[in-house]
Amino acid sequence: MTRYDFDTVIDRRNTDCAKWDGMKPLFGTNDLLPMWVADMDFKAPPEVIEALRERVEHGIFGYTRRFEPYREAIAGWFLRRHGWEIRTEWIRHAPGVVPALAAAIMAFTQPGEGILVQPPVYYPFFSTIKGRGRTVVENPLKLVNGRFEMDFDDLEKKLDNSAVKLVFLCSPHNPVGRVWSREELEKFGAICAAKGVVVVSDEIHCDILYKGAKHTPLASVSDAMRESTITTVAPSKTFNIAGLATAAVVIPSKRLRDNYQSVIDFVNIDGGNVFGATALEAAYTKGDAWLDEL
Repeated sequence: MTRYDFDTVIDRRNTDCAKWDGMKPLFGTNDLLPMWVADMDFKAPPEVIEALRERVEHGIFGYTRRFEPYREAIAGWFLRRHGWEIRTEWIRHAPGVVPALAAAIMAFTQPGEGILVQPPVYYPFFSTIKGRGRTVVENPLKLVNGRFEMDFDDLEKKLDNSAVKLVFLCSPHNPVGRVWSREELEKFGAICAAKGVVVVSDEIHCDILYKGAKHTPLASVSDAMRESTITTVAPSKTFNIAGLATAAVVIPSKRLRDNYQSVIDFVNIDGGNVFGATALEAAYTKGDAWLDEL
């Protein structure tokens, strides 16, 4: 017997929904299937909705900070679901993965320096890099027998360019759908560590995988990658709460963590959304059964 309702069709039109209401302005018609935005047409888990309802009924929505239960919820989720042990002091905030990428660019590179990406890849990687005056360096994926793979020889060549200071990894990869194996990530990590670059690993899609697939956090594959990886995660894709603008940034290295924190303090994006914090904590502490049934 199912516990959750994934059958009811919900009309999202006229709710300021980017996915549905945004089609006419962008494509000139609403007569399309909106497969251009990665969110679901299911309601968020009832446990999340109830937590938000209780927070609304409190009636005061003042300045918000995230305290230890919030961080414990994140650490607990990644330990249970992915076997990754995160210390709560490693966790920092961002209003989304893309703002976290922008903050990392500001923290770890200078104008004109190179940032490596692996196309075809999530388009904001490019716009965020170019928008801050940095140079995109491409390490294209290879299509081998119908399966995308990393081109490690090309990666080494591109990282020999001293202008490359930062690497953006998409893991699992959007849009090609690859869940990188531990062996692939170990090889990728060894190359990056040898070249002395910082890696920002966008792992927002890690929770929704086909049966039999296993996500491996890049920061877990070696001591070197733990100390040189910035991991961005969020409950937004997993629980369909992207509009609540809350993400977590996991940075084991104190040096990198302090540099990142200095940027988010400078641009004043550390405050947080009261509803986003409530939803994240509820999702990561009470959302396992909903996700398993999804």
